[in-house]
Amino acid sequence: MHVAADTEKCISSGHCAMAAPEVFDQDEETGIVRLRTDHPAAEHEAGVHDAAAVCPVLAITVSAERLG
Repeated sequence: MHVAADTEKCISSGHCAMAAPEVFDQDEETGIVRLRTDHPAAEHEAGVHDAAAVCPVLAITVSAERLG
């Protein structure tokens, strides 16, 4: 799995960091999303999908990882 966060769209709601704190963080000054990793471990997959679903501006993209 690959995850991306569009910092231009982000409105600092923090829903992503609450849904998957192992994958998402927020900048201390701006509150804008920061990725802890763009290739989260399998055990965080459900949280990442939840984070993408609850983002009010759809700033999180999740895709299957491509091999080779």
